[in-house]
Amino acid sequence: EVDKNLIKAASDVCKLSGSKVVYFVNVLREMNLPEQVKKEFPDLLDRALKERQKELQASIDEHFDYGNAEIIVNVIVDEGQVTKTLLKYAGNEKIDLIVLGRKNESKSGGVVISRIARRIACSLLIIPKGSDFKIGNVLVPTDFSDYSKQALEKATTLIKKSKNESAKMFIQNVYQVPVGYHYTGKSFKEFSEIMKQHAKSDFEKFTKSLDLKGVKTEQTYTLDKDDDIIKDIYKTAKKIEADLIVIGAKGRTAAASLFIGSKAEKLIQVDTDVPLLVVRPKGKIAGFMEMIREI
Repeated sequence: EVDKNLIKAASDVCKLSGSKVVYFVNVLREMNLPEQVKKEFPDLLDRALKERQKELQASIDEHFDYGNAEIIVNVIVDEGQVTKTLLKYAGNEKIDLIVLGRKNESKSGGVVISRIARRIACSLLIIPKGSDFKIGNVLVPTDFSDYSKQALEKATTLIKKSKNESAKMFIQNVYQVPVGYHYTGKSFKEFSEIMKQHAKSDFEKFTKSLDLKGVKTEQTYTLDKDDDIIKDIYKTAKKIEADLIVIGAKGRTAAASLFIGSKAEKLIQVDTDVPLLVVRPKGKIAGFMEMIREI
């Protein structure tokens, strides 16, 4: 059921980004067949893979807009462990973006997404079941870091290329009142206002190097009262009826860090019904074999 929206999303992404090559990958779980069955039916797996490939191709032909650009479409059906297989193709083909579907009724699906997000060296777009990929109200949480800047730049580019005049970017900062604020003689309310004003000042400095001209933007500042920034982000996404959340992930280092950042990872786990784009600069998958072994 998710395939239709994923294929359409891939088509729309190609239109916005000018992508030239798309790989549609379906992974069949490993069939641990008894040796006797393998001998009796030696072509069983090959036939299953070919049949699935034919079904997938038919769905792509129905829902993918080949008229968007000159795009080479590859249809791959393989057998194995899902995360390992996707990482293999992403590494071999130097993929820029992975588009995954979220089957909300399946907890295991969320686990697979988290595993891939931790290990992949490119951006990730997650489309929940029943959701479409569209550029309308776009929420970009920011903490004024380089990762946030990358997310803002990507969101700005998407909005400009979408040519949707009603599209709007909501830039959110979730600020906190530090522990020990009462030693200053200020009340919680007074110190929260101080932190908000600092956030506004930081925002002005942060956006000076960004070209936001031509993009409708709205700043939103949220006071985190219960030490749950992700809940505040998700609550804002629902309030503004966000069509897309764009968040920056930690980039890969030479040491091949397996983390995308606690905020991005938790948002992946919590957000079940708003499309989420996790922006990570494309880079080499350092320590690739080590990562594979850890899965």
